[in-house]
Amino acid sequence: ILTVAVLGVVSLAARYEDGASEPVPAGRKEVVFWHFWGGKDRKIVEGIVARFNAGQEEHFVRAIAMPGQNLDLKFFLSIAGGDPPDLLNQDDPVVADLASRGAILPIEKVAGKEESIALEAWLFPPARELATYDGRLYAVPNGLDTRALYYEKTALDEFGLAPPATIDELDRIATTIAPPGAAGLRRRMGYIPDPRRIWAGGVVFGGRFYDPATGQVTIDDERNIRALEWMASYSRLYGTDEVSAFRKGEQAPAGSSFPLLDGRYAALMDGQWRVAEIEATVDARKKRGEPPREYGVVPLPVPPSGLPNAGWVNGNTFLVPRGAKNVAGAWEFMKFWSGFGRNESEAARVCTEGGWIPVSNDVVAEPIFQAYLENHPQFRTFVELAGSPNQRPTPVVPGASYLQTEVVRAAEEAMDRGVPPRDALRRANEIVRSRLDANREGR
Repeated sequence: ILTVAVLGVVSLAARYEDGASEPVPAGRKEVVFWHFWGGKDRKIVEGIVARFNAGQEEHFVRAIAMPGQNLDLKFFLSIAGGDPPDLLNQDDPVVADLASRGAILPIEKVAGKEESIALEAWLFPPARELATYDGRLYAVPNGLDTRALYYEKTALDEFGLAPPATIDELDRIATTIAPPGAAGLRRRMGYIPDPRRIWAGGVVFGGRFYDPATGQVTIDDERNIRALEWMASYSRLYGTDEVSAFRKGEQAPAGSSFPLLDGRYAALMDGQWRVAEIEATVDARKKRGEPPREYGVVPLPVPPSGLPNAGWVNGNTFLVPRGAKNVAGAWEFMKFWSGFGRNESEAARVCTEGGWIPVSNDVVAEPIFQAYLENHPQFRTFVELAGSPNQRPTPVVPGASYLQTEVVRAAEEAMDRGVPPRDALRRANEIVRSRLDANREGR
């Protein structure tokens, strides 16, 4: 009894923790909506909610901002306590964890079978995969994150180098701009892989970390091993200590938080959110009368037999909990934000406001979003990648967060501590396999 009471208190406190108390207009049904957005993004979310509430007279969305840690735990506790929100927006790989426990509703139960099938066809392939568990759609994505390779064109031009399309060309940039064996502390590298990017590297090399057909973990896939061997080759090339010391210098960079803009790298992998930062930095330099520096972006370079336009994708998804009181209202708001159901123009507006990647080509095709791409041309590369079937999310399986963490840990062991890549990935494969098997058996 005490546990249930505690869960109820946690749920109630979380539900109204930001003080939202505006009364529900007469004749409308409330939709309690939890989200993680904070800062300037929270203002954008509040604008979306306001437009939805003003555009119809049946539902009233009450947005509850819950930035910070443990949103997923609070969500699960609210379900267990019998007082969940009607809708959650989150960006962690927890769809399978919640679906396998029966904590969230499949979309066909929310929208009906006909609309659910139409939604699957409407979504970009990576968005559909991100939202699908055990062959059923359990979430509605409303924004995607993809990664590409940024480069400083000015630096490449100085050395007569072109933007890389292949791994060999990227290696040439690295060794030309920062020749191995140079004495003294380096101030600039051409390129250094980041252990966290093993998720993108494995996919580019053609690897998979999980086989949905067999239900088996495949972290030690030969193609993943080749990807990590390539990444770890930079630590052997320059020396683990030198690479580590160089990375530590990024903990307190002067100026921008993006090391490419500080001149520390000539090329660096990152997501679409850096486009705005690059544009702001370039404008600020012009206003100060500083010499111009030009930047560009290309899809991740490909090895022989690798996959073009490939990489790791993640994003934000809507989830409807078991026990939601206004499922119909939650569905209408999800459609309004994501753009599904002839709401593409609203979704296009939202994506331009937040600098977010749409989840469907129908939204990308909207004039307002096309105008945005004309004004922010570097953003176009990330949007085009979002439509590629070679963009893969973290496998949608129970324990996905653990799987994701252990794969990165293996990459760190190989790159920072000299563990052979094959051994590091095999160890991670056994650890994760044991954990996922225990999850399936309920241990």
